[in-house]
Amino acid sequence: MNSLNDLWAKRFAHYMSEVQKYMRFVFTGHIAIVLVFLVGAGGYYYSEWLKTVDTSFPSEILVAVLVGALLMMSKPVTLLREPDQVYLLPLESHMPQFFKSALRYTFFSKLFVSIVPYIVTIPMLKATTTLSTKAIWVIVAVIIVLKWCNVQGEFVYRYANRGANVWLDYIVRFVVSALAVYHFLLEDYVFGILFMAVAFVYVTSLAGKVKGKPVPYEHFVKVEQNRMMSFYRFANYFTDVPHLRGSVRRRAYLNFMYSLAPFKQSNTHLFLVLRTFIRTDDHFYLWLRLTAISALAAAFVDLWWAAAIIAGVLSFATAYQMKIALLTSHSFTMDQLFPVPASMREQAVRTVMYVFMAIQAVVVLLCAVFVNPYFYLLGVIVFVVAFITERMTKTPEQM
Repeated sequence: MNSLNDLWAKRFAHYMSEVQKYMRFVFTGHIAIVLVFLVGAGGYYYSEWLKTVDTSFPSEILVAVLVGALLMMSKPVTLLREPDQVYLLPLESHMPQFFKSALRYTFFSKLFVSIVPYIVTIPMLKATTTLSTKAIWVIVAVIIVLKWCNVQGEFVYRYANRGANVWLDYIVRFVVSALAVYHFLLEDYVFGILFMAVAFVYVTSLAGKVKGKPVPYEHFVKVEQNRMMSFYRFANYFTDVPHLRGSVRRRAYLNFMYSLAPFKQSNTHLFLVLRTFIRTDDHFYLWLRLTAISALAAAFVDLWWAAAIIAGVLSFATAYQMKIALLTSHSFTMDQLFPVPASMREQAVRTVMYVFMAIQAVVVLLCAVFVNPYFYLLGVIVFVVAFITERMTKTPEQM
């Protein structure tokens, strides 16, 4: 039906405009530098590791699990909105055309995420297996077919069951996809094709349950809202997203941190910023994730200079995003009524940043003690890079 095709086209144009609006803040010059260093350091370490990797390394299992997990993640992009639960009801019989466009976009947008990591693992497969070049590229075609099955499978499962116990669907599709890829990696084409057939049968059986059922608008709207909220949270690390609704947790186990801001008027902003950082999921998990990645790199990268580059780059990313997140705000906040100078907030943000970047430096240092002979340099690099980043970074309000 033309009206639904036009509706999808308009929704898609608005969606792409929204994505582009925020992505231009994500891929700035700062982040480009971070990505260049990360890709360069990771690529070099990967190539060096391939020179020493043993042929007994279970690369087939690793690749099968990785690709299976990526194939499994096929959440449909429907672009449905809350009012659609009412206004699209008269057109329910024509919704398959709308969903056909949605699934086509979902397939092509998520296919790249499944194929690129596999291509990255090809040098490892060459070094540790006897796979022929033809067999390696046959698996690319297998991944494409399995991705289509996974996209269709997740959609029809959610449609038929309104999202109930969707984790069961995830398990089934992961196991079937991983086993299919694994047998193709072993060049066992009989079992590989068998598991692909199982994937087809699974999708077909679910599709049969969809017939005659009403469209679960409420579930798909909720899925779409959660998907967009995840994107906005990611974009909020780089710029302010006004309509983002962040979640808050008390985290009572970190109450001891408030001793950094003793009760007195000069610590008003320090207490507020510290409390905001600890209790806001977006801010706290940002620091926690980047600290964990830095710690893992320090613990497993035995080339001291590569570990130093990764630690420095992640320190820059942490400090830059923390300052932007804590200082950037376009809405009224109660601290604007405090009888203390507004400049004290910037000093409070600086103090909180230094404290948590020092913690990150200590964590990285401790993780590198038994791996890196220059472990002490990693801690110094993390804090020095964070200090320089904090001093040089300006928020939109400061420009």
